Amino acid sequence: MHARLLSAPSRAAAASTSSSTPSAGCRPSWKPRPPSRSSASLPPLSLLRAGASMEPASTEGQSDPPVHGVSDRVVGVLGGGQLGKMLCQAASQMGIKVAILDPLKDCPANSVCHEHVVGSFNDGDAVREFAKRCDVLTFEIEHVDAVTLEKLEKQGVVCEPKASTIMIIQDKYRQKDHFSKFGIPLTDFVEVDTLSSIEKAGEMFGYPLMVKSKRLAYDGRGNAVAHDKNELSSVVSSLGGFEHGLYVERWTTFAKELSVIVARSRDGSTVCYPVVETIHKDNICHVVEAPAEIPEKMKKLAASVAEKAVKSLEGAGVFAVELFLTNDNQVLLNEVAPRPHNSGHHTIEACYTSQYEQHLRAILGLPLGDPAMKAPAAIMYNILGEDEGDSGFVLAHQLIKRALNIPGASVHWYAKPEIRKQRKMGHITIVGPSLFSVKEHLNKLLQRDTDGQKKVRPRAAVIMGSDSDLPIMKDAAAVLEKFNIPFELTVVSAHRTAERMYAYASSAKERGLEVIIAGAGGAAHLPGMVASLTTLPVIGVPIWTKSLQGMDSLLSIVQMPKGIPVATVAIGNAENAGLLAVRMLASRDPELSDSRVNEYQQDLEDSVLVKARLLEELGSDKYLQQYKQP
Repeated sequence: MHARLLSAPSRAAAASTSSSTPSAGCRPSWKPRPPSRSSASLPPLSLLRAGASMEPASTEGQSDPPVHGVSDRVVGVLGGGQLGKMLCQAASQMGIKVAILDPLKDCPANSVCHEHVVGSFNDGDAVREFAKRCDVLTFEIEHVDAVTLEKLEKQGVVCEPKASTIMIIQDKYRQKDHFSKFGIPLTDFVEVDTLSSIEKAGEMFGYPLMVKSKRLAYDGRGNAVAHDKNELSSVVSSLGGFEHGLYVERWTTFAKELSVIVARSRDGSTVCYPVVETIHKDNICHVVEAPAEIPEKMKKLAASVAEKAVKSLEGAGVFAVELFLTNDNQVLLNEVAPRPHNSGHHTIEACYTSQYEQHLRAILGLPLGDPAMKAPAAIMYNILGEDEGDSGFVLAHQLIKRALNIPGASVHWYAKPEIRKQRKMGHITIVGPSLFSVKEHLNKLLQRDTDGQKKVRPRAAVIMGSDSDLPIMKDAAAVLEKFNIPFELTVVSAHRTAERMYAYASSAKERGLEVIIAGAGGAAHLPGMVASLTTLPVIGVPIWTKSLQGMDSLLSIVQMPKGIPVATVAIGNAENAGLLAVRMLASRDPELSDSRVNEYQQDLEDSVLVKARLLEELGSDKYLQQYKQP
């Protein structure tokens, strides 16, 4: 690959356009589905174009050549930044050729693309020439020449998503107005073009007041806050004046910022990636946590709002829908990006299909991939420039060196030639068995626990209704200790400390617990009550009592109503409860791994074989005298 001038030989452009078939529905997880149309209905893979004409040459009487690999079509990407680079990396894995149009010879995508055309994606002539060598055009940045793209579409060039979508997204006021017409929940907004109109907006919405530029606003740029009427003039001036194009929004107090990546194919079908939480630093996305720690009801609502927003736009591809979750459990749309997004970087390591591969599948009309997470949890940390010049590179390199020692961490360096404060230079994704686990690894990466005194948060809990149960329940604790699993051991009574039990069980998952072992005698209400208040797995241990020798406890636990599952073990066998908890954790934790579980089982086998050998050698009488005497 090398950069070429715009006079290089042209390639064909496909003549198909996106269908308006209704969406098959947004799925939070993938399920196989039959192809939406036969291969015979797909557009020809290669249509020659005469000279600079946008009209495809006739293919009458010719048969389509065989496809070499996934697709023979050349994807043209406007923009060669880090998103373009990761698109090229996904394309390379699939054997798809990607050409990029970017004005910088050493842009991030330059080293991995099939062809780099040096030119501006805002230059109509450059875009038209670039289109001749591509079969489908797409974008890694929305600030492109959408007017030229609209003209190219009319001449048969395939653009995904459509130019109409880019035009809507480029103007944030127009974007808000568009979504409001489709009944999508938004914060209140109004256009302002004079001092009196913005003062009126302040009276209507109150203060603080969010003032935004309509165009070229991203990563915190183009936004300003007026805390009172006296600040309005200075805020307007800081954004370039009313002639720059401004609007205001009612200040939104939110509990979390969320994001949903939605993929839409050329046949109109959609899939949703799991909802994530985004954490910003100086208005720039800094950390992404996947999946978001919010109730399932809120996840479904967020996915529904995101899907509805994407369905209102035209064209195929990956869309990032940024949302606010308010304190009163409303989900409000903030904005949409019609391309792969920072909030989807984690999908490379954490999901079965990355957002970059998904974008390529969508724009080429290929079947959409599985968006589900293949790792239970992931966290993405943006490497932002901390200083200018060499000092900034040194600091970034120190962070990367630490990341290479973190289990489950992957480093992505964008190879930008210059570093500036707050510039996105790369990112680190950490995958693991739980959000608690990956957050702990991030803390280690950022040296937040350098004093070494931070208490390890427990992953398992051993609870009992009374301290009289401790002689039995200590066996579960011993197993967890043997496997180096952090745990907490406490008394929680379903009857005598009902409020404590409710608070304990309700907060268990949020506190990082992953499994609960609950021992109880008699009526044995504790395991069932706890299971009704948490989605964590609960293992009940029936405790032996004098009255019914533990049968009442066992029968009580195994007769939980439908929808309240509680696993159980033999009466008094807390050791097996501990081992079952270990297996549950090992099934999703590569750090614990099956090898340690297998080693434990091997030790059991070896101990039995030793006893068998001794019994055979000594005979029953001597064996009992030496090993079984009280």
